[in-house]
Amino acid sequence: MNSDALDMAYRIEHDAFVKERLLLIIRVSSDNQHVELVASELHKLRARACKWYKRYNDEGMRGLMDKPRSGRPSFMDEEEIVIIKQELSSSNTGWDTKEVMDLIQKKTDIKYHKDHIGRLLYQWGFSLKVPEKKFVKRASEKEIEYFKKG
Repeated sequence: MNSDALDMAYRIEHDAFVKERLLLIIRVSSDNQHVELVASELHKLRARACKWYKRYNDEGMRGLMDKPRSGRPSFMDEEEIVIIKQELSSSNTGWDTKEVMDLIQKKTDIKYHKDHIGRLLYQWGFSLKVPEKKFVKRASEKEIEYFKKG
């Protein structure tokens, strides 16, 4: 890629990490500087800069983008996840994290922490149940007056 194309790619890139890697490539190719020198000027590790320069030379612009990471595999298999999602979807009242945690444990014998249940629900496209302000409707006039800010 010539320097004009690299400059254009730098201007239209939105990902800050890719933009930083592009700057490294631009500086090395246009100024004919060593990767190590540009890395120190950009306050980056030499090994990292060499890695990104090599990936650019091997793969082009695609080499500057982050590759997907797999992460730790789920304890539940896909069939169990589908069953739990269907049960969550069929409810009209909604679920809180404790109820979802109990449901997962009952169906799969896997116990997740309540914080992780929120992550799972978000990943599956669900949102947490938000409590309604029922106490205001049930309170007497005297209790409402007592709690008013005043």
